[in-house]
Amino acid sequence: MPPIIASMVMQSTPPVPPPGYGALCRALPVLCGLLASGPALAAEFHFYYAGEAGGALLGARQGAAEARIQGRFLGQDYRLEKHPGEGTLPPQGIGIVAAVPAPALLALARAHPEVAVFNVAADDDALRQSCLPNLLHVLPSRRMKADAVAQWQALHPDAGVQAQAWHPAFVKFAARDLNKRFRKAHNTAMDDAAWAGWAAVRMSADLIARGDSQDAPGLLEQLRTALAFDGQKGEALNFRANGQLRQPLLLVNDGGLVGEAPVRGKDLDSLGARSACPSP
Repeated sequence: MPPIIASMVMQSTPPVPPPGYGALCRALPVLCGLLASGPALAAEFHFYYAGEAGGALLGARQGAAEARIQGRFLGQDYRLEKHPGEGTLPPQGIGIVAAVPAPALLALARAHPEVAVFNVAADDDALRQSCLPNLLHVLPSRRMKADAVAQWQALHPDAGVQAQAWHPAFVKFAARDLNKRFRKAHNTAMDDAAWAGWAAVRMSADLIARGDSQDAPGLLEQLRTALAFDGQKGEALNFRANGQLRQPLLLVNDGGLVGEAPVRGKDLDSLGARSACPSP
């Protein structure tokens, strides 16, 4: 996979917003709030992708493209490249988006202990109990999905639904705009893996844009302790002590979107097992 590279330069006059910027700004309010402050310290940030081509890679590319638009106004350059496989990451390495099986995922996290490793493919419950502080699970666990289905079926007996992280027909909370941007860019619908890849890069870029972190260890700390990412799901998403992202799930029946979980009266912690890992 060729690296995705975009070079940014500081400008002495205000930059002209790119086409489609207005719609993107409405979907990403953090961008609008930062424009008036002018460019920040020029910096370059690299995300690395580990895994086969597929939805997660397309989602990470979408996140990087949106981060670069934001970066134009802040003097920041974002790149998405293939993970080198062995050795340490360059100093600009800020995070790893990993669409790999559980054993490879654990190996990546242990090889880069100060770098956020985003799990965007494996839903194994056991992974959530590994308690590796840099392993962050953007994709919901099997237990989370089972809890979401159980909540829905308690209100709708015999409903044959399945739980998903995302759906191309989801329209609330600016999800419609995200789905449109993704389909236009990649000529396919956004699925769970694509949403997870996008979210991993976008949540990181949002924290970097706010000036909360400029290196991998700092970003990891902010992700674990200070995240409040919308994710176009209408909730402030953050990570549990076990690295699992708290998030609403969508209920789907025969391919159609029929509801959301947690259901009324339940909170996000009703989805998934309680964490047995120490708090950060």
